[in-house]
Amino acid sequence: MELAHSLLLNEEAYNQLGDVQKAEFIFDWLRYLEKLLLATSRSDVREKQKTLVEQLLSLLNSSPGPPTRKLLAKNLAILYSIGDTFSVYETIDKCNDLIRSKDDSPSYLPTKLAAVVCLGSLYKKLGRILGNTFTDTVGNILKAMKSAESQGRYEIMLSLQNILSGLGAAATPCYRDVYKAARSCLTDRSMAVRCAAAKCLLELQNEAVFMWSTDLDSVATLCFKSFEGSNYDVRISVSKLLGTVLAKAIISKHPGAAASRQSVRRVSLEEVLELLGTGFLRGSSGFLRASGDMLKGTSSVSRDVRVGVTQAYVVFVSTLGGAWLEKNFAAFLSHTLSLVSQSHPKATQTQIDAVCSRRCVSFILRATVGGLLGEKAQIAAAKDICQAIWKLKKVMDAVMSDGNLETRLGSADVAASQHMLVCALQELGNLIHSLGTTAAPLLQDSSAGVLDNVISVTLHPSISVRLAAAWCLHCIAVALPSYLTPLLDRCLERLTVLKSSPEAVTGFSFAVAALLGAVKHCPLGIPHGKGKIIMTLAEDLLCSAAQNSRLSAQRTQAGWLLIAALMTLGPAFVNHHLARVLLLWKCVFPVSPKDLGTEKSRGDSFTWQVTLEGRAGALCAIKSFVSHCGDLLTEEVIQHLLPPLPCAVDLLTLLSSILKTYGSPLKTPSVVYRQRLYELLILLPPETYEGYLCAVLRELAADLTAPDIQVAASTFLLPRLCHQDDLLILSPLLQDTDHRFIEEQLLLGNGIACGSLEYDPYSIYEKDVEGDSVPKPLPPTLSVISSAVKLFGVVCAHVGEAQRLLILEQLLDSIKHTKGARQQVVQLHVVSSVSSFLKYVAGSKGHLGPEEMRRPVLALVMGALESPSPLLRCAAAEAWARLAQVVDDGAFTAVLAQVSFDKLKSARDAVTRTGHSLALGSLHRYLGGISSSQHLNSCVGILYTLSQDSTSPDVQTWALHSLSLIIDSAGPLYYTHAEPTLSLIIMLLLNVPPTHAEVHQSLGRCLNALITTLGPELQGNSTSVSTLRTSCLLGCAVMQDNPDCLVQAQAISCLQQLHMFAPRHVNLSSLVSCLCEILLDNSVLVNLCSPYLLLRRAVLACLRQLVQREAAEVSEHAVMLAKDSREELTPDANIREVGLEGALLTLLDKETDGRLCHDIKETLNHMLTSMAVDKLSFWLKLCKDVLAASADFTTVTCVDTMQEEEGDKGDDASVLTIRNDGRPHPFTNPRWATRVFAAECVCRIINQCENAHSAHFDIALAQEMKKRDSRNDFLVLHLGDLIRMAFMAATDHSDQLRLSGLETLLVVIRRFATIPEPEFPGHVILEQYQANVGAALRPAFTSETPPDVTAKACQVCSAWIASGVVSDLNDLRRVHQLLVASLTKIQVGKEALSHLYNESASTMEILAVLKAWAEVYIIAVERHKNHKQPLKTTCSEECVGNGSISSDGLLDLVHADLGTLSRLWLAALQDFALLTLPSEFASQLPVEGISVEFLCSLRSDATMESITACLHALQALLDVPWPRSKIGSDQDLGIELLNVLHRVILTRESPSIQLASLEVVRQIICAAQEHVKEKRRSAEVDDGAAEKETLPEFGEGKDTGGLVPGKSLVFATLELCVCILVRQLPELNPKLTGSPGVKATKPQMLSEDGSRLVSAALVILSELPAVCSPEGSISILPTILYLTIGVLRETAVKLPGGQLSSTVAASLQALKGILSSPMARAEKSHTAWTDLLRSALTTVLDCWDPVAGTHQELDEVSLLTAITVFTLSTSPEVTTIPCLQKRCIEKFKATLEIKDPMVQIKTYQLLLSIFQYPNPAVSYPYIYSLVSSIVEKLQEIDKRKPEDTTELQIFQEGIKVLEALVAIAEEQHRSQLVACLLPILISFLLDENALGSATSIMRNLHDFALQNLMQIGPQYSSVFKSVMASSPALKARLEAAIKGNQESVKLKIPTSKHTKNSGKNSSIQLKTNFL
Repeated sequence: MELAHSLLLNEEAYNQLGDVQKAEFIFDWLRYLEKLLLATSRSDVREKQKTLVEQLLSLLNSSPGPPTRKLLAKNLAILYSIGDTFSVYETIDKCNDLIRSKDDSPSYLPTKLAAVVCLGSLYKKLGRILGNTFTDTVGNILKAMKSAESQGRYEIMLSLQNILSGLGAAATPCYRDVYKAARSCLTDRSMAVRCAAAKCLLELQNEAVFMWSTDLDSVATLCFKSFEGSNYDVRISVSKLLGTVLAKAIISKHPGAAASRQSVRRVSLEEVLELLGTGFLRGSSGFLRASGDMLKGTSSVSRDVRVGVTQAYVVFVSTLGGAWLEKNFAAFLSHTLSLVSQSHPKATQTQIDAVCSRRCVSFILRATVGGLLGEKAQIAAAKDICQAIWKLKKVMDAVMSDGNLETRLGSADVAASQHMLVCALQELGNLIHSLGTTAAPLLQDSSAGVLDNVISVTLHPSISVRLAAAWCLHCIAVALPSYLTPLLDRCLERLTVLKSSPEAVTGFSFAVAALLGAVKHCPLGIPHGKGKIIMTLAEDLLCSAAQNSRLSAQRTQAGWLLIAALMTLGPAFVNHHLARVLLLWKCVFPVSPKDLGTEKSRGDSFTWQVTLEGRAGALCAIKSFVSHCGDLLTEEVIQHLLPPLPCAVDLLTLLSSILKTYGSPLKTPSVVYRQRLYELLILLPPETYEGYLCAVLRELAADLTAPDIQVAASTFLLPRLCHQDDLLILSPLLQDTDHRFIEEQLLLGNGIACGSLEYDPYSIYEKDVEGDSVPKPLPPTLSVISSAVKLFGVVCAHVGEAQRLLILEQLLDSIKHTKGARQQVVQLHVVSSVSSFLKYVAGSKGHLGPEEMRRPVLALVMGALESPSPLLRCAAAEAWARLAQVVDDGAFTAVLAQVSFDKLKSARDAVTRTGHSLALGSLHRYLGGISSSQHLNSCVGILYTLSQDSTSPDVQTWALHSLSLIIDSAGPLYYTHAEPTLSLIIMLLLNVPPTHAEVHQSLGRCLNALITTLGPELQGNSTSVSTLRTSCLLGCAVMQDNPDCLVQAQAISCLQQLHMFAPRHVNLSSLVSCLCEILLDNSVLVNLCSPYLLLRRAVLACLRQLVQREAAEVSEHAVMLAKDSREELTPDANIREVGLEGALLTLLDKETDGRLCHDIKETLNHMLTSMAVDKLSFWLKLCKDVLAASADFTTVTCVDTMQEEEGDKGDDASVLTIRNDGRPHPFTNPRWATRVFAAECVCRIINQCENAHSAHFDIALAQEMKKRDSRNDFLVLHLGDLIRMAFMAATDHSDQLRLSGLETLLVVIRRFATIPEPEFPGHVILEQYQANVGAALRPAFTSETPPDVTAKACQVCSAWIASGVVSDLNDLRRVHQLLVASLTKIQVGKEALSHLYNESASTMEILAVLKAWAEVYIIAVERHKNHKQPLKTTCSEECVGNGSISSDGLLDLVHADLGTLSRLWLAALQDFALLTLPSEFASQLPVEGISVEFLCSLRSDATMESITACLHALQALLDVPWPRSKIGSDQDLGIELLNVLHRVILTRESPSIQLASLEVVRQIICAAQEHVKEKRRSAEVDDGAAEKETLPEFGEGKDTGGLVPGKSLVFATLELCVCILVRQLPELNPKLTGSPGVKATKPQMLSEDGSRLVSAALVILSELPAVCSPEGSISILPTILYLTIGVLRETAVKLPGGQLSSTVAASLQALKGILSSPMARAEKSHTAWTDLLRSALTTVLDCWDPVAGTHQELDEVSLLTAITVFTLSTSPEVTTIPCLQKRCIEKFKATLEIKDPMVQIKTYQLLLSIFQYPNPAVSYPYIYSLVSSIVEKLQEIDKRKPEDTTELQIFQEGIKVLEALVAIAEEQHRSQLVACLLPILISFLLDENALGSATSIMRNLHDFALQNLMQIGPQYSSVFKSVMASSPALKARLEAAIKGNQESVKLKIPTSKHTKNSGKNSSIQLKTNFL
C-alpha cells in the first residue's frame, strides 16, 4: 500500500494487481491524495495538474464503487480549487457527456453515477466560478433522472444538493425545475431516494423563497405524502425539511431586497400550526374537500404519517429555539392539546387511536418543553399547563353539575376533555420530575395552585384522567420528597371521607398507590405509622364492598390496590401487617372445589365481575408481596400462601364455561384474572404448585392457540426471545432511538394499541422499566399472552416427559389446522412458547427428554425459520441453537447444521436463505464454533457465497451478520480465514450501493468481529499482519464516509477496537476530529442532532476509551480542529473557548439517555484525573461557569458580599454582567443535575491536587513559584473561587446541589484550614472567608430543610469550629449558634420533629447534631489539655473581654450545653447498645457498658469515618481518670470491650482503624495496671505492720497462675495482640510454620503501617506482666517472650549504616520493659522467671547459628543489642552461668572480626556499656576475654593508619573502650593499661610540618589523640611521667605536636567543629535508649 502514497497514481504498481486489489489501491491512493493536495504548494500542484486530471478522469471509466466515486469527485474539486481552473469546463463537459450516454448496461452505471457525483462536487467547491454552465448541467442531470433507476435518482438528488450549496442565489433560474424533480423523488418507492430528495429540498429552501411562502401548503402536503409508508430515516429527513421550512416561514417576516420584488405572503403562527395539525389529523389528504367518510370519521390517518408529523412539530419548535418557545408557549400548548380534543374526533375515535395520538402529543411537549427550556422557563410552562388543566376542569364541573339532567351531554364533554387532560397531566408530572427540588417555588406559588388542580382532577369521570392525575402526584412526590407525606395524608383523608363516591374511591386509591410507589425513590421515606393507616383503610374498603352494589367493584379494586402498593415499601413496613394480609388472601378464595361449584351455580354477571376483580386484585397483591418482600418469604409464610392456589387454578379452568354463561361483560375481567394468576405463578417456585402443573399447562396451551386472537403482535413477544445482537439486523425501530416513545407504535402495527396506564392501573406503583416516563402496560389481551409464553417455559420444563410430548404435539397440530392470518398468529405464539421453554431449560442446565421429544420441537422451529416474518425467523434461529445446546449431542448438532447447509444450497427464496444462514451463526454462538474445522470451512464457504448475492440485500445482510457471529465464536480457529474474509469485506464495502445501508451495517459488524479476533496480533510488524491492518483501517475509512449513521457508528466502534489493540497505527488526530464533528453537529439542536442515539453512544464510548490513555492529546486535537474548522461548525458549545471538556458538559446538560450521560461523565472524569492539575484555571473556570450560569439574582447579591482582595478582578460583578458583553455565556441555564456534576468535579480537582505539588496547599510557596514562572498555577491561589462555588451550590434550590455544595465546603475546610496567611502572621488564609461559610450554612438550618441536608451542614459546622480557623470567639458564635438552634430543636423530642419523613430520617438528624457537638467537644478538650493554664477564671474573663479565643474559650462555648449534651450522648449510646444487642441478651445488659456502643455490631456498610470517630471518642473517654478507674475495676466490661475491639480488627483491614483500636487496648491495660497498683498500695497501708506473707495476691492469676479464657483480661489482650502479629508475620504462628522452634526464614521488612501495628502490639505485650500476680506473670511470660523475640528474629534485616528497623527497635524496647519487670525479682516468681529468661537468652543465641546448613541474613547488631539488653537488664544470675556467658562472649568476639565497619563501631559501643556495668561478676569476664583482641585491633589500625572516616570512627570508639577500662581498672592494673594506650595515641600525633600537609582524616586523628592525651596526662600523672621517661621518642613527638598545635590554633577551631559534626553524622544513634 505504501506504493499508493504518491501525488500521481503509480500506474506500474497498479497494473500488476488483481481486480479486488486494484479497487483497494485506488481508494487508498485517493485518500492519500486528498491529504497531500491540501499540503502541497500551489506551484507543485499546477506542474502535475494536467497528468493528475487525466488520471482522475480515466478512473471515471473504470466503474468506481460508491466510496471511490465520492473520493474521486472530492479530489477533482480540491485539485481545481488549488490549481488552475482552465480545464475545468472540459471536465464538466466530459461528465455531462458520460451522463448523456445512451449505454444503459449495468456495467456502465457506475461510470454514469461517478460523473453525476463529480459534477455535484465541482459545483459545491468552485461555485460561482463556473459561471453559467450550471443551467446546462442541471438540465442534463434532470433529463437523465427521468430514465434513472433508484441509485441514479439517489445520486442525482445529492448532486443537485451540492450544486445548490455551491451556487447559492446564483442558481435561481433552476429552482423551479429542481423543486419539481425533488417533489417526485420525495414520494419515491425507494426510501433512500426520499431521504436524498429531502436533503436536496432542505438545501433549496435556503434561497428559494417560494417554498416557505406561496408553495408552503403544497410543500407540507408533499411531506405528509412522503411520510406514508416511510421508514425511520425518511421520517427523520422529511420531518427536518418540513419543520425547517415552516420555521423559516415564521422567521422571515422581512424578506431581503432580492425577494421584495416578489409578493411574499406573510404566514402567521396560527396558520403554520393549523397546517401541521392538518397533517396530524387528516394525513396527506390535506386541504382537499373532505369526502363523506372523512366527515363521518371512519378513515384513519396512517400511523407513520402521524409519527412523521409529530417529529416535524419538534423540529419546527427546535429550529425556532427556546426563547421563541418561551414567548409563544401558551399558544403552542393550546394547539398541541387541541390535537386530541373532541373538536378533532379523528385522532381519538377508537381507544387505540386515542392512546397513540396522546403519545404523539406527549412526545411533542416532552421534546420541546423538556429539551429546549431552562429551569425558570420550565416553571413558567408548568404554570401554563396548570392553567390549561384548570380551564378544562371548569368546563367539566359545569357539565357535572347539570349532568344529572342530560347524561348524554355529559359523556360527550367528558370524552372531549379527557385526552387533553391526560396529556397535560403527564407533561406536568414529567416537568416537575425533571426539575426535582428546583420546582419548589412552583408548588409554593398559591396562584398556580398546582396541587389543588391535580387533586381536584382525581375525581374526573374518566379513568384515564384519574390515573394520569395519580401519576402526576407520583412525579411531584419523587421530585419533592417533602410533599410525599402531606399528599399521602390528604389523599387518605379524601378517600376516607368520600368513600361513597365511586370516582373518589378509584381516583384517590390510584393516587395513594402512586404515592406509595414513589417512596422507593425517596431515601428519606415516610413515617412508619402510615402503613397501619393504609392497611386499616384497605381492610375497611374490602369489608364494606358488599354493602353497596354501586360501589362493590370500586371498593374491591381500591382495597387490593392499596395492599399491593403497600408491599412495595418492603419487609420493614409489611412485616407488622403480614398476618392480616394472609388472612384476607385466604378469605378471597373458596375453601374447597365444592364451594367453587356452588359459587358458579349461584352468581350472576355482576357478582362474577366483582368476584373476578377481587381475586385478580388479591393475586396482584400477593405477586407484589413476593417480588418486594423476598426476605419475609420463610417456609412458614409460603405454607400460608399455598392453600388458596388450588382453588385459584380450578377457577382458571372454569373461566371459559363461566364466560359462555354470562357473555361479554366478563371478557376483560377473565383475561385480567388469567394474567394475574400467570404472573404470580411465574414468580413462585414451580415446586409450590406441583400438583396443578398439568392443569395450568393445558390452560396455557388453550390461551396460546385461542381462536379469538386476530393480531400477530410479534414485536412485544419476540425481542426478549431473540439474542440482543440479532435484533440489529431487523428494523432499526427495535434499537434504541431518541424517538422510541412514538416510534414504538409503528413497531406494533396498525391494529394494536401502544401501552398505556389505563390498561393496568396496578402498574402505577411499579417502577417503569424505561427510565422515568409513565408506565406503559400493554392491553390485557396482549400482556396475558406475554405472561403465558413466559410461564409455559417454566411449567413445560417441570411436567412429566409424556405430558410434555403430548402438549408439544398438540401445539404442532394447532398450527397445521389453522389457515391464513390466524395461522401466523398461532405460529407466533407457539414458537414463542417453545423458545421460552428452550431458553428456560438451557438456563437451568436441564434436558429436553427422550429422543422423540426432538421431532415436534424441530418441526415447530423449522417452520418458523421459513416464516415470512423476519422477527419470527430471528427468534427461531435462536431456538434452533438453544435446541442443540439443550440436547447437547455432537451428532444431533451436526444434523441440524447439515439441514441448514442443504436448505441453503437448494433454496432460492430470500426467506429460507436468511433464516437458515442466521441459524448457522446461532449454532456457532452457543456451541463455540462446533469445534471441527471442516464444519467451520463449510459454514464460511456458504456464507461467503450468500453475502455476494447482490440481487437480495436481505440475504447479504443476514449472511454477513451470521458470518460475524461465527468469527466471534470461532476465536483463534478463524485465523486461517482472516485474510480472505477481510478481502471480501473490503470488496463489498467498496461496491455495495450506499442505498443498502443494512448490508453496510452487517459488514461493519463483521469487520468489528474480525478486529476483535485478531486482537493484539494487529501490533505485529510482519508483512501479512501489516496488510491485514491496512485493510482494517481502509474498511473503517470507507464506513466513516458512509451517509448512514449506524454504519458510521460501526466505523467508530471498529477504530476504537483498533486503538485498543494497535494504538500506534490509529491516527488519533483524524479520529478525534471525526468524533468531535459528529458531537458538535449534534449539539446545535438536541432534537436534530445526529438523530441516531447509537451513533452518539458509539462516539462517546470511543472518546471514553481514548481519554483513558491520552487525555491531553485528545483535548489538544479537539481544540486544533475547532481552530481550523469553518465557522458553521461552532454551535453553542464553542470548543475554541471551552474546549472539548466544555462541549461535553454542554452535551451532558442536553442528553437524556442514561447510558450516554454515564459515558460523558466517565470521559470527563478521566480527563479531569489526568489533566486537572495541569489545566487548573481552565477546569475551575468550567465548573464555575456551570455553577454560576444559573445562580439566581438573590444568590448573586450574596456572592457580592464576599470580601475581595485588592488585586481581585471583581469576578462577582461579572456574574451580573455576563449577558451584557455581547458574547453569549458558554453555558445557558444548565440543569440541576449538570450543576451537581460540576460541584462533584470541584471536589475531585481538590483531591487530584493533593497528590501533586505541595505548593497547591502552601500559599507562600505558590506565590513564589508563580512569580518565578507565571505559567505555574496552584489551587491555593483559587481559594476564593472554591469558596464561591461551594457557596453557590450550597444555597441553591436543588437539594442534591446543596448536598454537593456542603460537601465541597467540607473538603475545602479540611484541606485549607491549616494554611497560614503570610501577610498576617498568626492567621490562616481561610479566615477572610468566614462570612461566606456562615452564609452558606445558614439556609441549611431552616425548618423546611430536609434532614439529610441539615445533617451534612452539621458536619460542616463541626469541621469549621474544630478547624481553629476563626480566632475570634464572637465570630465563631455565628456558626455555634446554628448548632445551638439544632440542639434546641432535637431536645423537644420526636413530637416537634417533622412528620414528613421516616423516623430514621429524624434519627439521622439527631445523631448528626450530637456527633457535631461531640467533635467540637473533643477538640475543645484537646486544646485545653495542650494549653493547660493555671488561672482559668481570670483568663476566660479576659478572653470574653477582648474577643480573642483562648484554649478554654471553645470549651466555654460548649460548657453551657454540656449537661444537656452528656445526657443526650448517653441516651444515644444506650439506645445504640440496646439496638445492637440480640434480644435474648437484653437482661444481661451491663449498666456501665454503654461506651461499647459504637462497634458492637458493625454493619458491612459502616463508614471508616464513623468507626474512626467512635474509636477516637473511646480514646478521649479513657484519657479521663474516672472512666479509666471504672474500666479498671470492672473486669467484665474491659473484656467485653476488648472482644469488640478484636472483632473490629478482624473485620476492618484499614491500618488507621487497627492502630486506633490498639491505642484503646493500651489504655484499657493501663487502667487495669492502675487498679492493681491501687489495690496493692491500699492493702499494704491497711495491713500496715501485718506480715507480708498474709497479703492477698492482687492481679490476674491470683495465687494459682491460672487464666480462664473469656474471664481474663490478659488472655483477651494476648489473643488480640497475637492476631495483629500473626497477620503481619505469619511465621510467628507455630501451626503455620510447622514447628514451634526457630525456623530458618529470611528476615523481612514490613510496610510502614505493618511496622506501626507490630510496634503498638509489642508495647501492649510488655505492659501485661504488671497486670498479673507473680504466679500469673509466670503463666504468660513464655508467650510474651516467644512473641517479642519472634518479632526480633523475623524482622532483623540488615539496613545501611547499621540502623535498626522500627520493629526491631520496638521489640528491644519491649524486651527491656519485660526484663526489668518487678516480677523478675518478686520472691514468689523469681526462680521461675530466672529459668525462663535464661531460656529466652538461649533462643536469641540460637537465632544466630545457622539452622540445618542454611544461612540466615540476620542483622548481627540487632542480636548483639538483644544480648546486651539481657546482660544489663536482668539480675546477674540470669546471664552469669558459665555456659551462657561463654556463648555471649563468643558472639562479641566473632562480631569484632566482622569486616563491616558499622558492625565494629556498634560492637564497641555495646561493649562499652557492658564494661561499665557496676557488678564485676557481669563485666569482668567480658573484659578479660575481649580486651587483648581490642588492643590488637587498635594497634593494627595504628600500624596502617586509618584511611577514611569510618576507620577513624572505629579507632575513636576503640580508644573510648580502653579509656573506660582505665577508669574501671584496679590500681595495680591501671599502669599497664595506660602504658598500652599512650604509645597508640602518641603515634597519631603530627609535628608542625606534617600537620600542614596532612589529610583531613590524619588531622582529625591528631586532634583526637592530642585531646585525649591532654585529659589522661593530668588524671594519671605518675604513670604518664614514667612512660614518658622510659621512651624519649614518644616524649619528643608529643612536645612537637603540642608546639605545632599552638601554631595552627586558627585552623584548629573549624577542624574541631568539623570533627564533632562528622562524629555526629556518622554515628548511628538509637532512637530509643534501650540500655
